[in-house]
Amino acid sequence: MNKLVISLSPHVHGGDSVQKNMYGVCIALLPALLASFWFFGWGAVAVMTASVLSCVLFEWAITKFILKRDKLTILDGSAILTGLLLGFNLPSNLPIWIIVLGALFAIGVGKMTFGGLGQNIFNPALAGRVFLLISFPVQMTTWPQAGNMTYVDAETGATPLSLMQKAILEKDASVLNDLPSSFDMLIGQTGGSMGEVSALLLLIGCAFMLWKKIITWHIPVSIIVTVLAFAGLLHLANPIYASPLQVIFSGGLILGACYMATDYVTSPMSKNGQLIYGVCIGLLTVVIRNWGAYPEGMSFAIIIMNAFTPLINNYCKPLRFGEVVGKEAAK
Repeated sequence: MNKLVISLSPHVHGGDSVQKNMYGVCIALLPALLASFWFFGWGAVAVMTASVLSCVLFEWAITKFILKRDKLTILDGSAILTGLLLGFNLPSNLPIWIIVLGALFAIGVGKMTFGGLGQNIFNPALAGRVFLLISFPVQMTTWPQAGNMTYVDAETGATPLSLMQKAILEKDASVLNDLPSSFDMLIGQTGGSMGEVSALLLLIGCAFMLWKKIITWHIPVSIIVTVLAFAGLLHLANPIYASPLQVIFSGGLILGACYMATDYVTSPMSKNGQLIYGVCIGLLTVVIRNWGAYPEGMSFAIIIMNAFTPLINNYCKPLRFGEVVGKEAAK
């Protein structure tokens, strides 16, 4: 006679796992990664290799020697993904020792200080990027031009974001004439970090993640629509502000909206919460880009909203099972 076995849920496994989703995001980033190698050459290869290896090494060392855990987590893909995202946010001529410091902060402070994957309150890659941007502002804002294949002595120049900020500061719309067209920025060859190369390839990777149900549409769409609307209104009000499509395809906006703001741990759990989160990131990004000290505002916007995620989760908390019935009964 069979006995009824009672156990905690879930009773049926959906097939998802941390490892599967992490490597899924890494696969989605491959087209943009190969494009960055094509446009920035050996500099991109060196920076990305140093970033990924440093993140994996620091997670292994901290887990084994500081936290003294028997189970190592470097194979779950999270450290590799952190290294990839950090590398995408860096110039392709950044010195290796600065990259190592950024990886140490990303893993050691941004992730492992809070207990590891699933417990960090800030996106580790963005924490590392913001740390480097504040600590080494000159090196982090000296951008090689696309087409430079060398790592050392690469030719640098203005990026679309710096031109946009210059037009606002000088109140001169003619500066925007030097911007690449929206189509050129969508396809790719522009100066900036490796994650600014081709918005099209990043969107293709995002479509792959949506197809595989690694992420949902709520955060990327709410960010992009908010930026389009806000930037469009500013452009209509005054031509010193760039067109909304140029704003969308410039900088790390697509990378941040699709790959970093959607981080499971640091983003809200409910659909309504994700929409609020995305709208706020979009608004903050445009505000920081146009009136802040740094041309790029995506990283700071996501980090700020990471801090508000617990509050959003509390405000948008779904009803517990039976709660509606209880309220109806009370009436």
